Amino acid sequence: MHNLRPRALGNTCRRSLVVAIVVFGLAAEATPALARSRDVSATHAAVLASYALARTSVANIKVAQANVQSFDRKLAAECPGAGAGAPETSATDPMSHEVAAAMWSIQYGTVAGPIKKFAKAINPLHWTSSRVDRVVHTLAAHLTALATIQLPDICGDVRAFTASGFTVVPQHALELNRHVEPLDLPEIPWKLVASFLRGHDVSLVRYIVRAQTKLTEAEIALGQKDWYQVCETVGLPP
Repeated sequence: MHNLRPRALGNTCRRSLVVAIVVFGLAAEATPALARSRDVSATHAAVLASYALARTSVANIKVAQANVQSFDRKLAAECPGAGAGAPETSATDPMSHEVAAAMWSIQYGTVAGPIKKFAKAINPLHWTSSRVDRVVHTLAAHLTALATIQLPDICGDVRAFTASGFTVVPQHALELNRHVEPLDLPEIPWKLVASFLRGHDVSLVRYIVRAQTKLTEAEIALGQKDWYQVCETVGLPP
């Protein structure tokens, strides 16, 4: 599986267009007919849901980027350089991390509807492999959490941080960081098990692989640039 997963907060510059695509590494061991039928059915449903999310995610790369740029312009109008003078130390990290969380709120929020639909399709599915069950359902839950992050008041929090002499991080920023930090999306490798796929699923999976490349390129090309830009706008070191 490929996903544009949120990294640990220490690597916020790599987090970008908030999207994930489900692909499964299913065990190839023999299973009873009923269990195998359930695995095939669940995999087919998950491939369909993943394909739909992949298509929408690729189509919305530019939309998400435009939304981030609009947010940056809003900050530039309301609180340009509000954090000027903030030290480049760990004391400032929670503030730059809050900027990253704001970007995730916007980017994942751009595809919140499709993510909700994806999670709804995934939630009732179950596999005989407990690992697959755990990872896929964790993925759906974390995507939902990321897509529903409330956009923080960056201007208000940066001003408060500056007013404290860069010594007191607003409580909301700390709470937001604690909320998003564990939401790393599981990285599941592609392990195609043909016996769990229906005929047309193979072509859908090929599309998902191509979409993976586009989303990865967008993440690398846009993520760091966006984060640096927004931090610069409000006067925070990234």
